[in-house]
Amino acid sequence: MKTQKLAVIYHSAHGHTEHIASQVAEGARSASGAEVHLIKAEELAARPDDLLAFDGFILGSPTYLGGVSAPFKSFMDATGKLWRMQALKDKLAAGFTVSSLPSGDKQSTLTSMFVFAMQHGMLWVGNPILPEQHRGVPYEEAANRLGSWSGLMAQAGHASPADSFVPGDVKTARMFGRHFAQTLARVGSPALEGASQ
Repeated sequence: MKTQKLAVIYHSAHGHTEHIASQVAEGARSASGAEVHLIKAEELAARPDDLLAFDGFILGSPTYLGGVSAPFKSFMDATGKLWRMQALKDKLAAGFTVSSLPSGDKQSTLTSMFVFAMQHGMLWVGNPILPEQHRGVPYEEAANRLGSWSGLMAQAGHASPADSFVPGDVKTARMFGRHFAQTLARVGSPALEGASQ
């Protein structure tokens, strides 16, 4: 069985999104057959062709004023040539975001990542994790406590240390990464196998 290459691509100004990215990557690595790379969006903005080496992408950005951060948007914009060639078509994608408030308009950030993936012809993997507080798990320990289905949402205080997330958000990040890697293994890489013309 072919090893699937997965990139967790993120921007993090204060370390919070980077911490969640590392938890997502850890979860993905726990799935057999996944080769996982943590890559800063700023690095890929200068080398967008590096994306061609991967079968799937988990995109991560803080939510700033209802959208992705400027460095993450620069990475997205740098993929224009790949879009014209539809070079990323049929690869898998998912997204996560962090803000300092429970809502913080994080849905807008995930939507912009979704539209980006759709324009490239990628296949979007959502967040199927049921909120555990409905089963009696304490709120701060519950997986998907913020109730997001389109992607992963996490919350950290604005001036808090980079790793100061409640246990539920860390657990959700690992589950999210593992689910994506397992989905990638099941779906495979149709773009590379010639299934899509």
